[in-house]
Amino acid sequence: MSRILITSGPTRQYLDPVRYLTNASSGRMGKALAESALAAGHEVVIVSGPVEVQYPAGAEVIPVISTEEMLAACSEAFPNCDGMIGVAAPCDYRPRRVHEQKLSKTGDPLVLHLIETPDVVATLGSRKRADQWVVGFALETEDQRFRAIVKLEKKSCDLIVLNGPDAMNANENEVEVIDAQGQVVGELRGAKSEVASGIMQIISERLIHG
Repeated sequence: MSRILITSGPTRQYLDPVRYLTNASSGRMGKALAESALAAGHEVVIVSGPVEVQYPAGAEVIPVISTEEMLAACSEAFPNCDGMIGVAAPCDYRPRRVHEQKLSKTGDPLVLHLIETPDVVATLGSRKRADQWVVGFALETEDQRFRAIVKLEKKSCDLIVLNGPDAMNANENEVEVIDAQGQVVGELRGAKSEVASGIMQIISERLIHG
């Protein structure tokens, strides 16, 4: 069986000690994938941003806050894993400056200068060994399949799972699984637990050997 790294949940990029940028990712899909992987006999390491869901007891959980922390934890864990499923929704941007004190209202507009955070899946995809695999997730609102395929290639993924914004903080999901040739190899919908089982089945058939 395999040792699988799963990223899950959102990340937070702080503006000041109390305010931060984030998104509505709940960690439910990561939890469902971890449960499915454990049920199939795999070892699971979860690197998760702040969530309210309870991950399965059989998984090793590494909590993080920021995208930078997620990348650092994954960079340490990935060399000892056979593959990675990047289902987390890390913040794509962070403020150029983090204020040491709480920002007070002044009556004037507040201008934020944002810069991109590192791409966790792309970074690990570029580092994977020949015997490792990477599965990414793409949440798109337009030109969905095209954008997902572009991400698959850019991030050196072996498969990418395409879903839409309705998946965030929801109990159900509807996804397409796309292979490295850009072909749709699975269309799944239903409860996230059912979708996760379908995704793991495709991963087992195509990427896990022995």
